[in-house]
Amino acid sequence: MIITLSWPDKRLSPNARLHWRAKVKPKQSARDGAAWLTAAAPGFQDAKAALPAAGPIPVKVTFFPPDRRHRDDDNMIASFKAARDGIASALGVDDRRFRPEYHFAEPEKPGRIEVIL
Repeated sequence: MIITLSWPDKRLSPNARLHWRAKVKPKQSARDGAAWLTAAAPGFQDAKAALPAAGPIPVKVTFFPPDRRHRDDDNMIASFKAARDGIASALGVDDRRFRPEYHFAEPEKPGRIEVIL
């Protein structure tokens, strides 16, 4: 199953250094949006049924930045955390079971994150 997410809000970056209340809405929006896109993805029911009841779940995550600006890989991963929680919620699993493999692709406008389960 492939889930395509929009590029994360810049307020979700650890470098944003915002008050925790300023991050609540973007985090909730990212989580809810990812959960909705996961549930709407083609093959969702089959992928959910095929998940093991216990143990690790392999996940491939590819980041396509919106421009050529330098971005730290750890900040991109941290900005993706709320969406990762939404995907886990839609699948009905704990996100600690995910064993992600991260890839960083060439920039593509408007930027996106592609998740393959």
